[in-house]
Amino acid sequence: MTHDLDRLKDLTIPEASAAARSAAMQAGLAAFDASAAEKNSDSRQGAGTARRLKGGARTNPWRWLMDNIRIPAPVAASLLILPAAALLAYQVLDHTPFPTAGRQPAATEERDGAAPAKKLETTTGDAIRRDRFADTAQPEPAPPPAAVMEQEARSRAGQPTAATGALLGGEKAKSAPGILPRVPADQIAQPQQPSRDSFTAFDTNPVKSVKAEPVSTFSVDVDTASYAFVRRMLNEGRMPPRDAVRVEEMINYFPYDYPLPQDAETPFSTNIAIYPTPWNADTKLLHIGLKAYDFVPTARPASNLVFLIDVSGSMNAPDKLPLLKTAFRMLLDQLGSEDTVSIVTYAGNAGTVLEPTAASEKARILDAIDRLQPGGSTAGAAGIEAAYRLAEQAKQEGGVNRVILATDGDFNVGLSSPEALKDFIETKRDSGTFLSVFGFGQGNYQDSLMQTLAQNGNGVAAYIDTLNEARKVLVEETGAALFTVAKDVKAQIEFNPATVSEYRLIGYETRALATQDFNNDRIDAGDIGSGHTVTAIYEITPAGSPAQLVDDLRYAPAADTASGEPATDATGPASDEYAFLKVRYKLPDEDTSTRITVPVTPAMETSSIDDLSDDYRFAAGVAAFGQKLRHDAQVDGYGYGDIVALANGARGADPFGYRSEFVNLVRLAETLDRN
Repeated sequence: MTHDLDRLKDLTIPEASAAARSAAMQAGLAAFDASAAEKNSDSRQGAGTARRLKGGARTNPWRWLMDNIRIPAPVAASLLILPAAALLAYQVLDHTPFPTAGRQPAATEERDGAAPAKKLETTTGDAIRRDRFADTAQPEPAPPPAAVMEQEARSRAGQPTAATGALLGGEKAKSAPGILPRVPADQIAQPQQPSRDSFTAFDTNPVKSVKAEPVSTFSVDVDTASYAFVRRMLNEGRMPPRDAVRVEEMINYFPYDYPLPQDAETPFSTNIAIYPTPWNADTKLLHIGLKAYDFVPTARPASNLVFLIDVSGSMNAPDKLPLLKTAFRMLLDQLGSEDTVSIVTYAGNAGTVLEPTAASEKARILDAIDRLQPGGSTAGAAGIEAAYRLAEQAKQEGGVNRVILATDGDFNVGLSSPEALKDFIETKRDSGTFLSVFGFGQGNYQDSLMQTLAQNGNGVAAYIDTLNEARKVLVEETGAALFTVAKDVKAQIEFNPATVSEYRLIGYETRALATQDFNNDRIDAGDIGSGHTVTAIYEITPAGSPAQLVDDLRYAPAADTASGEPATDATGPASDEYAFLKVRYKLPDEDTSTRITVPVTPAMETSSIDDLSDDYRFAAGVAAFGQKLRHDAQVDGYGYGDIVALANGARGADPFGYRSEFVNLVRLAETLDRN
């Protein structure tokens, strides 16, 4: 093999004929002319300082040179190679896609809700559009990810986009299907991490037979986190996961104008109405509303508040720590000169940012808030322990002592077991220091843990996603968030089998209690703050209604009256009652409960829902919407349009626009549910 190659190098190459040389020359010139023509028509003519290229046989110096001058063969061959090499280099650079640094896949949606978005692909012709105009095009401000997705879809369909218009000097681009225009790096949607949002899974309350289970018991719930989180997801174009929807929290998000009690010794009023079910003509709704006593600002007890603030790396987002800081500035404006504020942060290690300080020293407190910066892991348990130490240090006897935890809900360092945290908070609760939890942000939102902490800390759980929500929770409802008027509030209702065949409690699945827990003062339950309203709605099936789902037992036992109240048999004086309601509670500084009892009679019934006040009708609309979002079978025949009509007609005065916003959310959910 080597010998043969050595022989080849010594061979003499015969000189090409004149005809062959001429044909090769003409082929090279033709290719060069074609390349020049292509460049003259290229879209670079609209780019910055690039000038229009002109060509043609009349002005082409190469063609004139070759046509008019006789050149020796070796020189001619060399001259032929030069334009051919230039042409090859141009073709390689102009049409070969190269990897672009920073090219990222499009953002994907969370696993709940919408389908994942497609990636932005780099195809033939895309690289030259990026490079050719890199120095001359001035991209428009980056659109949101949804706009990038729309831009991609338009490009795939061969339609001009905002990006191509900007890149081509404002002229509309002609795009072929499958060819993407250059998208500036700052307009490409960045990949999102998989969502770690966590919610407690639960099943919807079933329909129960009164003859088999006549007693229903639950802890009251004044939390509103579920509604705010659901609202955020809908506004972002996603249907919420089923377990994120707690119907009672959606109902209780809204204030209702129930009558106030006379004084703090009777901490809440009881309001009952019975009316036709909007989504089922053969059943009725039993509506129970509690209204807490509302302190006037001058009568509020002194407060000892410890802000326990998560400054871990996961809080580094505009809707997390920056929003949190603004929210706490709002709360500071609601405090008086006798109140004290402390600040503890946690991220890797807990630290005291502000020792107990009089709220009147506003500049000092604001400075401490302004200096908060995110970074590190989340030593939540260490932060809680430090916060309770400060609360005990500045404890207000006869006043309010409360730790306010503000976080995205992640606890990944230290005492992170929910049971261990629960036990610690219960111990501190019994000593008189309560805990409330405010959640921020998403993607890391541990709702299940936050609910556990708030419920066991005798506090409220709220989710703050906007400045408007911060104002609602910390300005309009400051008293409800900070000042407890009744603790361990439980409700129990016994249905009369002579008038009610079946019942179903709407919501409160995570607040259910055993029948025997009602009279046990050691069992923790919900708390009601100053001015709070609490609403519970049962759907009941009257005796003899065709809506009855469970057949009567042939050998039915006598009605169970283990609750201790007089039996409600068909021959007794209470035979026309629908049910018997009992509410048990403790005053904030007491350990023994007090009981309120109210018979539910036909006198409380209204024949038409249209005859009720706006509050009752609007609450029914919210109940329907919550069930719709959970895909509960009971409202399958009741459409979003029906809910809109019911709630829209019951908006009332609506000074802050909460009810109008709700109506728009229902309309939005209808659109999303179709897709």
